[in-house]
Amino acid sequence: QVQLVESGGGLVKAGGSLRLSCAASGRIFSSYTMGWFRQAPGKEREFVALTRRISTDIYYADYADSVKGRFTISRDNANNTVYLHLNSLKAEDTAVYYCAATAALDLRTPSGVNYWGQGTQVTVSS
Repeated sequence: QVQLVESGGGLVKAGGSLRLSCAASGRIFSSYTMGWFRQAPGKEREFVALTRRISTDIYYADYADSVKGRFTISRDNANNTVYLHLNSLKAEDTAVYYCAATAALDLRTPSGVNYWGQGTQVTVSS
């Protein structure tokens, strides 16, 4: 079974940057779609970003409109690690960020996720 563990969360000022990491203890194949969701208090878990293989060594990245242009997702298949670079952070980015993985084709909704991490807290101060 695949286990995902997030790290890198913390407190940052608005406009600052942060890098989140997701380490997989199981075997994640290069064909897996990997991504990030987030959940703020009182809100539903929402899609943030994904990285999906479209051909050998070619990956497609997609982002929620709320983070597009500010966040960047990347993956290191050799080390079974996925990253999320958060730039130009805003107070509304405050949430618990969850790593996610699926062997299926899509990862834009929670129902498409096969594996979840336990989350890492990101807090952005104004």
